[in-house]
Amino acid sequence: MERQDESQDPGERLLNRELSWLEFNARVLALAEDEDRPVLERAKFLAIFSTNLDEFVQVRVSGLQEQVAAGARGRTPDGMNPLDQLRAIRLRTDELMSRQASAFTKGIGPALADVGIVFSGWDELDDDDRVYLVDVFDNQIFPVLTPLAVDPAHPFPYISNLSLNLAVLVRDPENGEQRFARVKVPQLLPRFIVMPDGERFVSLEQVIAAHLQRLFPGMDILANHPFRVTRDADFELEDEDADLIEAIESALTLRKRSGHVVRLEVEASITEEVLDLLCRELELSHQDAVVVDGPLDLSGLWTLYALDRPELKDEPWHPQTQPNLGRTDPPADLFRILRGGDILVHHPYDSFVTSVEAFIDQASRDPHVLTIKQTLYRTAGPESAIVASLVRAADSGKQVVALVELKARFDEQSNVERARELEEAGVHVVYGLVGLKTHTKLVLVVRQESDGIRRYCHIGTGNYNPATANLYEDVGLLTIDPELGSDLTELFNHLTGYSRQGNYRKLLVAPVTLRPGLVARIKAEAAKGQAGRIVFKMNSLVDPEVIEALYEASNAGVSIDLIVRGICCLRPGVPGMSTNIRVRSIIGRFLEHSRIYRFGADATSAEFLIGSADLMPRNLDRRVEAVAPVTSPPLIARLDEILTINLADDVLAWELHADGVWSKVQTVVGVDTHKSMCELAAARVKEAWAADARS
Repeated sequence: MERQDESQDPGERLLNRELSWLEFNARVLALAEDEDRPVLERAKFLAIFSTNLDEFVQVRVSGLQEQVAAGARGRTPDGMNPLDQLRAIRLRTDELMSRQASAFTKGIGPALADVGIVFSGWDELDDDDRVYLVDVFDNQIFPVLTPLAVDPAHPFPYISNLSLNLAVLVRDPENGEQRFARVKVPQLLPRFIVMPDGERFVSLEQVIAAHLQRLFPGMDILANHPFRVTRDADFELEDEDADLIEAIESALTLRKRSGHVVRLEVEASITEEVLDLLCRELELSHQDAVVVDGPLDLSGLWTLYALDRPELKDEPWHPQTQPNLGRTDPPADLFRILRGGDILVHHPYDSFVTSVEAFIDQASRDPHVLTIKQTLYRTAGPESAIVASLVRAADSGKQVVALVELKARFDEQSNVERARELEEAGVHVVYGLVGLKTHTKLVLVVRQESDGIRRYCHIGTGNYNPATANLYEDVGLLTIDPELGSDLTELFNHLTGYSRQGNYRKLLVAPVTLRPGLVARIKAEAAKGQAGRIVFKMNSLVDPEVIEALYEASNAGVSIDLIVRGICCLRPGVPGMSTNIRVRSIIGRFLEHSRIYRFGADATSAEFLIGSADLMPRNLDRRVEAVAPVTSPPLIARLDEILTINLADDVLAWELHADGVWSKVQTVVGVDTHKSMCELAAARVKEAWAADARS
């Protein structure tokens, strides 16, 4: 078996994590550029691309900048130091932002105009339009604006993270002095103002710019230039913080009020004078300033997507209730159904409401249920049905435990609010283990039955959040398997109490047994040589140890297919290293989020695992994750069907090449994973009802 040559450049074996993420976002951008997609879907993907890039800059780029500032010279597994990465990120980001601007100005904007949705500039409006906007400005905008001057008596103002602003140059006509001022575009107001005809939109910053004389009366307005600042939004908590929830709330306040500036975005019309001033005051180099040939902050396109124009969007999908859950009146008794066999749910094709939410709701109301224990990573808002069920269960005297991960990035505020709500209702709320994020997706229900105590379990790949359950593709296992029930009991005891539990019957748990368990299975397939088979579906593949194990399996002759939505640091198809490895990515209307791991050539006898963990060092070493086997033959067939369709896709699929370049798979047959899964889910329900009618 070929081993790594120690003289080999690490970059020849691994792709850079940050650059690989940028390539994922490039695939999202390609959906916005796809002229065959409905135009409002294209606008949506442009908004997603923009938001994704904002988060990347706030967290990943800011972290690299801090490393450079601290003089760090350590190298990533692919051999790049922080400065190397920043330079490469800047080059690729410039290319992508240029594509983003072009996608809007030359593609989506004109396409929207063709269907009556027009972006109008102030100069393009007639007198009646301007009268309308003057009224909007006077009554809705002007009262919340605050012009901030910059002079010896007024220091340069703090520019908040992701805020859109106008840099304004004014001149005093009496003494001829020029001054700089900043006007913040209010974030609470809609990004685009809808004209009375419902078809034309004017950007908020243009309306403000047209009324600057109202903000600076008696002054000559020389120029105005939109700009936008991105700050470091990451933060670290000390494990010894006495009160984690208070520490999180303090950190959220700091995120709003501090964080060094990472990026400055300006429109192409900006003058060198104003750009120099902004860079100087924000303590940035010109290299950190991005000139955008188009409007800033296209995340505002979500405003357009909310328009009631269904003909300009994908046909809506209504999640189906699985036949075994929906063909009874009154609603199905999930406990009785689960005693008859395991259930696999596949969201958003299978309804989250009538499966997972219904399971927890029934448990909260059932007088025989003694205990409910659940992990919550990304909670929903105040309307969360699952939180309501947990509150109801606690009110009825049940033992209820909710493990809420307060450190789920960008969902901290929502999680803090739900944690306080649960605590006030008498739920035992815990926040996980010191130094580890709890990322696993688990529910344990303990029920007193005539023959003794029985444990009902849900083990999933996605968050207990109904909003994302309609957008994210995930799988979940509902089961009464006694060994899994025992494993969940011991894992929850480990998370809520003091224990060094390390061995489980069926679960693979990070950071203890998951890494060695997966690597051992890869090596077992390698031992089979050409008779071995591995298929993994995940969000990200970064971990060097797992990648090296896959390289060794490839060299042993194992056929390996990897379906990776986001980051992939493995180089496929390299002779003598990864000849037998193929990597593809499915990008479309639903966000591929499930983690499915298959070991074995024969699907009927292969081992299938599902769970919360991607193959990244943070998941395997610094998070609590759980992966469980699926053993029921009908459920194995469902998982194999998911993988088979993903591998056959030639509409949404991209493939990764040895040089790190992704290319769109050529459409030959026309297999669209998301369309196929919708059709299969609907067909199963239709077939079940037809069978009932025949009987």
